[in-house]
Amino acid sequence: MSIHVANISKLYGSQKALNDVSFSVEKGEIVGFLGPNGAGKSTMMKILTTFIEASDGQAAVNGHDVMKNKTSVQRSVGYLPEHNPLYLEMYVKEYLRFNADIYKVSKSKVEEVIERTGLTPESHKKIGQLSKGYRQRVGLANALLHDPEVLILDEPTTGLDPNQLVEIRKLIKSLGKEKTVFLSTHIMQEVEAICDRVIIINKGSIVADKKLKALREGKDQIIVVEFDYRVEDVLLQKLPHVKEVKNIHDFTYEITFATEKDMRPLVFDFAHDNGLKTLKLDQKNENLESLFRDLTA
Repeated sequence: MSIHVANISKLYGSQKALNDVSFSVEKGEIVGFLGPNGAGKSTMMKILTTFIEASDGQAAVNGHDVMKNKTSVQRSVGYLPEHNPLYLEMYVKEYLRFNADIYKVSKSKVEEVIERTGLTPESHKKIGQLSKGYRQRVGLANALLHDPEVLILDEPTTGLDPNQLVEIRKLIKSLGKEKTVFLSTHIMQEVEAICDRVIIINKGSIVADKKLKALREGKDQIIVVEFDYRVEDVLLQKLPHVKEVKNIHDFTYEITFATEKDMRPLVFDFAHDNGLKTLKLDQKNENLESLFRDLTA
């Protein structure tokens, strides 16, 4: 188990940033930690990297308790914080060699991470001369210097242009082939492009934990229909392939069918046969965007 979190809560004064959060990340997974701004993502990551302590609960990274074995956690984690702290007046190689001394790793590791992160063409420049995309690469290179087993990346693509986004995504995906990656973001496309699994947090609590493959391959179909009169749920439940019926507002119903076949004509015929007018008839599938919207709206 690369990351194990059990009943973690965090209070800032009277404000509860995290509320009884529990989850695990297996070795080799790329997990997206998704949530709106202020949901508690950065707080969780700061606890996992020992920058702050939880108010309650337990957490471990690579088997090391984040409260009791902080040095061991720091040795096994590569961390890229949301606001990448860089010395802008230092040259790329100078900065990485400085950090290599702190980590007590060989200087040869500097050249290795420069090549790995695609920094070679810019490695002779001062960090202050680099674009945002290359500065993020410097942060990733620094996080990789001590060859950690786990990478914890907080909003690694914030502020990047579309070309830089593609490059950094590709880099993170390649790193995930040999390391566990725990990636926080509020951008759903980020998770779709990089991750194997998504954990969604809202207002300090976990509201979903799903494999991306299950979301992509989901066979269920959701029909949202509005009639001009109320209908008994039991009548809608008699329709073929129905899994669930929800009366979501007044005369509006959400019907989940266990089939890929478009069920809108069947629902329309049901309305006609029962003397109802169909005011709205939409189809939606459960994907990451709709799941996120439903759980965090």
